[in-house]
Amino acid sequence: MASHESRAPEPYVLDDPARLKALAHPMRRRMLRHLSLHGPATSTTLGELLGAKTGTTSYHLRQLEKYGFIEEIPERSAGRERWWRASPERRDLRLPDPDQLPPEDRAALLELHRVNLAEDLELLSHGLPAAYGRDPAWVKASRGLVRMTEAEFAEFFEAYMALLMRYSRSAEDAPPGSRPVYARLYAFPAEG
Repeated sequence: MASHESRAPEPYVLDDPARLKALAHPMRRRMLRHLSLHGPATSTTLGELLGAKTGTTSYHLRQLEKYGFIEEIPERSAGRERWWRASPERRDLRLPDPDQLPPEDRAALLELHRVNLAEDLELLSHGLPAAYGRDPAWVKASRGLVRMTEAEFAEFFEAYMALLMRYSRSAEDAPPGSRPVYARLYAFPAEG
């Protein structure tokens, strides 16, 4: 088994409704996904890829930067051309537990869950069947039902996140042969 040892980023908990709203915006999500999958880009490049005007992409890039999701690459930027990358310190994004937010802020968390679910359904509907035909060796799936205490559940989640971060690299730092792989964990109590 290949091993990748590096300092894991600190968890970045989206416990501020403004952060949640910033990440729930469809254009920002597409931009962040592109930067995470393909590496650095400019506002112009992103605008061309996403069919948006440069002013629009510049605005959304500034919003993503404001909340720490992306960062400028000063050594590549010159004049008005600014290069952006996904922030390596924000790889471990965590959503807060609903009880960690005041009731009036839970709507922003629920909206982000809704947007995430819509993206995941799109991946399952289109991305997964395409991967079956294109790269079946790269498709893995598992489902399970386990019994654990609340403390074990918390420990399980932290172990999962540590494993995910162990193999998480930026597009620039990935070794030859690496590919971006979608990984999803849904864990919640089963009904009766």
